[in-house]
Amino acid sequence: MTAEHVTMPMVPGAIRTRGWSLVGLVLLVLLGGFYVFGVASDLISDAGHGIPVDHDGTYTALAGSGFDQTQATAPGVAGYITLLERGYALHELTFAVLFLVIVVIPFRRRQRWAWWTCWLLMIANLGYTLTFGVHDPTILTRSLIADIALPVLLLTHIPAFFELTQRRSS
Repeated sequence: MTAEHVTMPMVPGAIRTRGWSLVGLVLLVLLGGFYVFGVASDLISDAGHGIPVDHDGTYTALAGSGFDQTQATAPGVAGYITLLERGYALHELTFAVLFLVIVVIPFRRRQRWAWWTCWLLMIANLGYTLTFGVHDPTILTRSLIADIALPVLLLTHIPAFFELTQRRSS
């Protein structure tokens, strides 16, 4: 009998684990879609308003006046801020697309490096929370969704990535 014809004995609970893993994978893809949607919304808002509408509260808290007033009184400064916002959004888009590609291909294949790599997105998540969220309760609420969801979803995948090796070695 060749190695390709050998089947692994069914491990109790394997089907349940596989089902929950699939749910977790789908939720990670949805989270990645949330990141892409946020960037798309920001870029559309940048084009019409100069900065994302949801950044108005943070801007007002830090600048002491609304962005509309800055556009009227200091158009050069407003143009620079808009340029920075667009650049920031494109950086976010890069992370969002990279995250989705990693989740859909190597993460789904249970490549351990992909699980570890997904944690790097927390740098961007926490950076967003600490840059914008601390100044605006609406942004804080939205950013906490990603700050909490990503670690929870990654931690629920520990059995799929780490217990599998222990079972095979025993």
